Amino acid sequence: MKKKVAIIGSGFSSLAASAYLAQAGHEVTIFEKNTTVGGRARQLKKDGFTFDIGPTWYWMPDVFERFFADFGKTPSEYYDLIKLNPAYSVYFGKRDFITIGDTLDKICLAFEKEEPGSSKKLKEFIAEAKDNYDIAIKDLVYRPGISPLELVTPVTIKKLGQFFSTISKEVRKEFDNPRLISILEFPVLFLGAKPSNTPAFYSFMNYADFGLGTFHPKEGMYSVIRGMKELAKSLGVVIQVGQNVEKILVEGNKATGIVVNGEEITADIVLSGADYHHTETLLEPKFRQYSESYWNKRTFAPSSLLFYVGFSKKLKNVEHHTLFFDVPFEAHAKDIYDTPKWPEEPLFYASFPSKTDAEAAPEGQEAGIFLIPLAPGLEDTPELRSQYFDIIMDRFEKLTLQEAKKYVIFKESFCVNDFIEAYNSYKGNAYGLANTLFQTAFLRPKLKSKKVKGLFFTGQLSVPGPGVPPSLISGKLVSSLIQKEVMS
Repeated sequence: MKKKVAIIGSGFSSLAASAYLAQAGHEVTIFEKNTTVGGRARQLKKDGFTFDIGPTWYWMPDVFERFFADFGKTPSEYYDLIKLNPAYSVYFGKRDFITIGDTLDKICLAFEKEEPGSSKKLKEFIAEAKDNYDIAIKDLVYRPGISPLELVTPVTIKKLGQFFSTISKEVRKEFDNPRLISILEFPVLFLGAKPSNTPAFYSFMNYADFGLGTFHPKEGMYSVIRGMKELAKSLGVVIQVGQNVEKILVEGNKATGIVVNGEEITADIVLSGADYHHTETLLEPKFRQYSESYWNKRTFAPSSLLFYVGFSKKLKNVEHHTLFFDVPFEAHAKDIYDTPKWPEEPLFYASFPSKTDAEAAPEGQEAGIFLIPLAPGLEDTPELRSQYFDIIMDRFEKLTLQEAKKYVIFKESFCVNDFIEAYNSYKGNAYGLANTLFQTAFLRPKLKSKKVKGLFFTGQLSVPGPGVPPSLISGKLVSSLIQKEVMS
């Protein structure tokens, strides 16, 4: 039965859902408040430089392949993938870094150099992580988070202990070297919580890292958005930008449409890929599922201070992805999760897409993206942004033994206030709701409203969780729930 579907937002989850719903024969329109599609995965172009504003890591290529295969397509029909070698490097001191290669054998050599005997333990750890990956990514995450029974299978029962242990505990059982521990704990930061609060089962992220590798889509992550937009439009999806949704219309207990830029738009189904908390503020209070107290008690993934920097020369001693872990991780994590404040000694990450992709910067120049994780809801001022740019650039120059700051042509920044303004993000969080034990699967905000028939949600604050691959999966899950409601 054909239905009129209004989708709020045009990020990965919304675009994915729109394609599935259009494929099922529905009349689908996306309403995006910004002037370009992509949600948090938009693009910045300036003076010949190109930057991904949001995600810069392409992991779990099998999830992207599975998405496009659902439409008889392949990713290569829409964008070109480059496997990075090295995948990334991690700085621990002045010209002191560990390079992560593009195969497990290369990574084992790097580990063995740091801690003799560690390569055997690493292979065993990654074998267990692969087992978890096969269970999670090929099965569990494709369940809609309706019931705790979704997690109960003969295989997961054997893994039960891993849900009550943590990544930190499991890594430290096997490895003593603090540098290797930091590298093994790094991937779960994509899940938005401290490794000490992340269930050990999520070691599947280590397999995504060391087993599957790190890729770069030519022209950046935004090329994936462009591909998904092309796919959606080919299926009949209508995409409207500059369309600010101001209200969700409800009659009785049924969603009947939305108000966009002051105009009422009727719909049989309303699906929001926008911030979950913000979406519920578009409803009358009696139709909201979750209170302000509920949201305030959740563990949110960090916000970020980002800089998009054009350099007038090529930079040395850095890879496409470079992490700077030369200061204590726990101190910075405490400033994010425990006693939120601006960190005294921030860890940071840098991406130089022009190392791989010549089109990211003019010839002989370099595009740099710098990211500092922050607690959501912090004060955000131009003075603080400038102060922290100086902090990380001073460290960057000392660690990589080069001058860089004097070669800055321009820099743009993006922080808490921008996440709120651009994405209506709760407290300016960047990644959504963290995947802690009590915020996993059926314990996350629901894809389907319990109070309003015909109202659905998708994206990183819902099921299955934060990150680009989970957002694709979220779009598939919610479209299946919508289909069930339509057919019932």
